[in-house]
Amino acid sequence: MTLDDVQVYLPEVWSNHARCQPGKLAVVCGRGRQTWAEFNASLNRVANRLREAGIGRGDRVAVLMVNSVATLHAMFGIVKAGACVVPLSTLLTPAQVATLLKDSGAVGLFACPVTRALAEAALESCPRIRTDLSVLIAGPLGKDAVGETHGTRWQDFPDWIIGAPDTDPPVRYRMEDEFNIIYSSGTTGLPKGIVQTHRARQHWSYSNALEMRFDNRAVALATTSLYSNGTMFMVLPPLFVGGTVVILESFSVEAFFAAVAKERVTHTFMVPTQYIGILEHPQLAQQDLSSLRVMVSAGSPLRDDTKAKVLEKLGPGLFELYGFSEGFATIIKPEDVARKPGSVGKPVVGFELRILDDTGQVLGPNQPGEIAGYGGGLMAGYHEKPEATSESVWRDERGRTFLRSGDIGQLDDEGFLYILDRKKDMILSGGFNVFPKDIEAIVALHPAVLDVAVIGVPHPKWGEVPLALVIPRPGTAADPADIQAFANAQLSKTQRVQGVELREDLPRNALGKVLKRVLREPYWKAVNG
Repeated sequence: MTLDDVQVYLPEVWSNHARCQPGKLAVVCGRGRQTWAEFNASLNRVANRLREAGIGRGDRVAVLMVNSVATLHAMFGIVKAGACVVPLSTLLTPAQVATLLKDSGAVGLFACPVTRALAEAALESCPRIRTDLSVLIAGPLGKDAVGETHGTRWQDFPDWIIGAPDTDPPVRYRMEDEFNIIYSSGTTGLPKGIVQTHRARQHWSYSNALEMRFDNRAVALATTSLYSNGTMFMVLPPLFVGGTVVILESFSVEAFFAAVAKERVTHTFMVPTQYIGILEHPQLAQQDLSSLRVMVSAGSPLRDDTKAKVLEKLGPGLFELYGFSEGFATIIKPEDVARKPGSVGKPVVGFELRILDDTGQVLGPNQPGEIAGYGGGLMAGYHEKPEATSESVWRDERGRTFLRSGDIGQLDDEGFLYILDRKKDMILSGGFNVFPKDIEAIVALHPAVLDVAVIGVPHPKWGEVPLALVIPRPGTAADPADIQAFANAQLSKTQRVQGVELREDLPRNALGKVLKRVLREPYWKAVNG
């Protein structure tokens, strides 16, 4: 053996925490609470049972479950077995679940009572899923019997796990092994499976732990679904440093308040819509949020007005993070938030970025272009989509592989990044590039506006023009004409909105990002045929 053979992997880190701090609280969700010793033993039982079933390197097992401690048992037990976990959204249709099961090549599926009907409907067309690896987990810790017979399709977890050792499985991991496949939130066709290796996930763990100031005293609150990549901000880094992960079964402002106060939460990640809900809550001033040290926002840009309210009402510990699941991120820290309004900071440790023009040339400061990222957390590629992987790649003068983001941004003279908009969301009006984000910031200042999304709609003269879709603030008499006049008085001629429409809600993905393609579709359908 040489020193080059020595690597430390996440499953081994988790096991070591169980040895060194066995009685320390590791995970909490609802009534489920486990110490590090209990949590690691649960992962080991899942891993060893999978190993006994012949599952290991090269195999993929899917998880279709709502938030619970048992969901982590399934997800990370699969990883501990040396296999690849495929977390699936519980918001999908049966046909979509079936498509992703087939695309990923999964041979097993973990479900729970809440998702059982969805899973069963999907499995009707998925013969590859082994019946002995169709496991139904119930109860807050995955220990309680489901209480009914499921025939030959489902293995009830207590029966399935009987006899599995709680000791570490005899697995030698490799950095290039697949850790997970995360499916993007595409709105058309088949979402792309993002393959992340042990190396990428290890980088995610330690880089975000450093940047977000985690230590083993940290208590991290996960407020979003465990199948979502962004939720891992509050799972992998705290588990890496031996902290505690608290998971909301489902998000509500009241559940957030209760969890922070009861568990003395130090870190949390939320998307802008969640922050808006908290800021609007009438009982906010009466809540005990004094333990919060770090509040992370990501998923979509935090509007400047919302950011100011977060700093005023929730405290100074705001971190805003920009990134994409393919493996790149920047972060702006509390000490820079006030002096760099609108910026999403600098690359997370271990990453680099470039701003590219349409020909792939690198642009300098204050020049808008496409953001491309490089670093230790990059994906291995899109699952079985080499052409899509190749299309996303840009190489620098040293031949290093950067990934194109599809986002338009620019750097200032100090290297801070500013997101202008999604490349595909940019509006080309009369030959001018119009960025919806700039218009949204102005519309949002109107007192009757709770949230807003600006899209480009067809226009016979200008090609396309901005349209503002507004969610009114409760209790206000929102007048579209008044909002339009208010905004246009502060916008340049090319930015002026051609109309304002009121909406009760906006379509969003799992992390709250508005799906603007869905919003645009009805307006362009007649034009595009």
